[in-house]
Amino acid sequence: MTEEKKSLKRTLVGKVVSDKRAKTVTVLVERRVKHPIYGKIVVRSSKYHAHDEAGEYKLGDTIEITESRPLSKTKNWVATRLVQKAGLL
Repeated sequence: MTEEKKSLKRTLVGKVVSDKRAKTVTVLVERRVKHPIYGKIVVRSSKYHAHDEAGEYKLGDTIEITESRPLSKTKNWVATRLVQKAGLL
């Protein structure tokens, strides 16, 4: 009986907005929330620094990031997989 363990680490999907740093990509994650008073759906966004050891993710790519231990002062996410390559519709 081999059962898959559900990971307790959070995963997010976002777009790479910067790949200029060594082994790091900046990922913009957008989420849609309902405004508490007006009820309108508004877009909230956050930027995360994710570790990219091989430098494989480029500007505009949509990737998945997973929470990890702190790797530097601002970096505690790791880029895990490519969801969609940049420029492909």
